[in-house]
Amino acid sequence: MLLTAPASAQWYYDDAAIMGTNIEVQVWASSEAQGQQAINAVFEEMERINQLMSPYIESSELSQLNAHAADGAFVVSEELFSLIRYAIRIGDMTHGAFDITFASVGFQYDYRARVRPDDTMIASQLSAISYQHLELNADTHAIRYRHPDVKIDLGGIAKGHAVDKSVEKLKSLGIQHAMVTAGGDTRLLGDRLGRPWLVGIRDPRQEGKQAVKIPLVSSAISTSGDYERYFEEDGVRYHHILSPSTGKPASLVQSVSIIGPSSTTNDALSTSVFVMGLAAGLELIDSLPEVEAIILDNERRMHFSSGLTDN
Repeated sequence: MLLTAPASAQWYYDDAAIMGTNIEVQVWASSEAQGQQAINAVFEEMERINQLMSPYIESSELSQLNAHAADGAFVVSEELFSLIRYAIRIGDMTHGAFDITFASVGFQYDYRARVRPDDTMIASQLSAISYQHLELNADTHAIRYRHPDVKIDLGGIAKGHAVDKSVEKLKSLGIQHAMVTAGGDTRLLGDRLGRPWLVGIRDPRQEGKQAVKIPLVSSAISTSGDYERYFEEDGVRYHHILSPSTGKPASLVQSVSIIGPSSTTNDALSTSVFVMGLAAGLELIDSLPEVEAIILDNERRMHFSSGLTDN
């Protein structure tokens, strides 16, 4: 779909449902053929990673890992191994707030069907949540689960990874100005022809409205919120961002946005800070180079990391 009147170079846009979310792509291209080639390359890359890392596709490498790694070391691709290893690094950095084994309890939640595990079910599975149960062999790319009930879900990092890989594809095709969005993860290539991109952060309690717009150039932003997949029961909001320590939805803030150069890192950190809460989350972000945070607390107040307030 064309965004502007015909010219020698134009903006091209399209979207698609992949990885359980809406993928949006905008590119500035010299021709319709180049624009369509670039957009198709993004969609193909997103689907490739979906087939590799989706816990819902039985044939995916991640599903096969979950099915077999408790029985013995299971060899995976370098790409999946590297992302899991990086997720463990984020887990260490956040003192366990980010933990890809949250799925050991998380698989019992069904937000569309409004199903959640009771306290007894959570307690019976909680010991399986710990990335310390993962044994990685860097030489063979083999992974073994030391606990029989461990399940991995890369929902807190895979979309960011897919966005980064898609932007790499666009660069290889000669694209210099683009935006790639996968759900809450957006990365920007260049500017919008002399102007910054304006990226909105959704209001967590008013669908269709934005809490703030951020001008960005050649950067990325990821947002995690309690409004993405949830249902309410007896006044309690049950959403998909679980605290690894409790197996229950984290409830200290409403949304977290992380700004930095890497969508992969932003994606993981936005989940981490959501679990950690306002004070600990801002302390973490202020200790890291190149990343900033915008947090909306439970009173709908907006808080900024020091790098955003110092300027």
